[in-house]
Amino acid sequence: MTTPTIRPSSALAGVRYEIRGRLARRAHELERLGHDIVSLNIGNPGAFGFRTPETMRLAMIENLRAAEGYVHQQGIFPAREAVVMQQQERGLRDVTVEDVFIGNGVSELIDLVLRALLDDGDEVLVPSPDYPLWTAATNLNRGRAVHYACRAAHDWMPDPDEVERLVTKRTRAIVIINPNNPTGAVYSRAVLERLVAIAERHRLVVLADEIYDQMTYDGVAAVPLATLVHGTLCCTLSGLSKIYRACGYRVGWAVFSGEREGAQDYLRGLELLSSLRLCSNVPGQWAVQTALGGYQSIRDLTREGGRLHASRAAIVAAVARSRYLELVRPLGAMYAFIGVRPGALPGFDDQAFALDLLEHKHVLVAPGVSFNFPHNTHFRVTFLPEPEVLADVFGRIEAQLELYAAAPAGREAGAPLKVVSQS
Repeated sequence: MTTPTIRPSSALAGVRYEIRGRLARRAHELERLGHDIVSLNIGNPGAFGFRTPETMRLAMIENLRAAEGYVHQQGIFPAREAVVMQQQERGLRDVTVEDVFIGNGVSELIDLVLRALLDDGDEVLVPSPDYPLWTAATNLNRGRAVHYACRAAHDWMPDPDEVERLVTKRTRAIVIINPNNPTGAVYSRAVLERLVAIAERHRLVVLADEIYDQMTYDGVAAVPLATLVHGTLCCTLSGLSKIYRACGYRVGWAVFSGEREGAQDYLRGLELLSSLRLCSNVPGQWAVQTALGGYQSIRDLTREGGRLHASRAAIVAAVARSRYLELVRPLGAMYAFIGVRPGALPGFDDQAFALDLLEHKHVLVAPGVSFNFPHNTHFRVTFLPEPEVLADVFGRIEAQLELYAAAPAGREAGAPLKVVSQS
């Protein structure tokens, strides 16, 4: 008897998330075989010893009794009020709790805001490279992701003229990730103002992914996009995961500002979708007020002498010493998007390199193409580990690249290596 085949949805054909894909599965297999894997593919602070502030944990514990039942579909009032106060401190005066939606992390909210917006074939402008959930969620929700290029030669910032040329009658929204994942770019006010002008001119919804909003370096500050948007709808997305090292709490928020009069049907649709999932995780919501109103310990980590600052410096120094690698210094977030110098390793392939590095050096990185980047020349690492761990990791990376450089003529630099032991 033939076993029937269960086919997956055709919608998955346009979805990739290699950050937790084939390479990550192979890493788990190697760990089960007893190998120690240094996983630099995911920005998960808890895995590297970062703790959520104790005041946030206490706030959850003290309110557990109030977290046992369903709450309002948009979130508990104290959490939404805290988000409003944060926005007001940043210069956004006309936001109320009715404009705030709490979700199970920004990931859920990305899906909801796009699901409420898109019809078949509607287009969303998404940066390339991007955080791949934006492209995946656009495709899953019947839309089409149209990528606008961000190039290393321009410090990973987009060219607004190029962006505007991509706008069509089907374009509904533009995604702006700032500070950027995966590149670490922090967009200048001038670039943001020009992108906002495009959105307002074409009545596009501005989707501002600002989950790393306070994670910046070298005196650079991220401009809150909502403070620049007045003539169209703006949705700012952020949460507890990164700034407050609370990924597992699964708490994010979406704040709507700008021109809302013509968006009431859309916002009611978003409330309907929020109601269908009843409510988001309640215990974690009780940590929001304490997080946003308390001491901002992220500044201790990103200033000179702080751990994130030191680990970032270790990566910058390691790449500078490399014979093969190059890097635009990241000014925000917790990642470095590292490239191979042009001509240094002809035939280099980021996916094959990532697999070789995992198999032979036991280091897990994310290939650049995982981020909807059209070139196979880059890979992303997080700089969450301690500087000495990163120094060791980049020694392994350089050794792997040396093997490519010494490979027999005609062999592609990224082709799988047949190595007896390189551990």
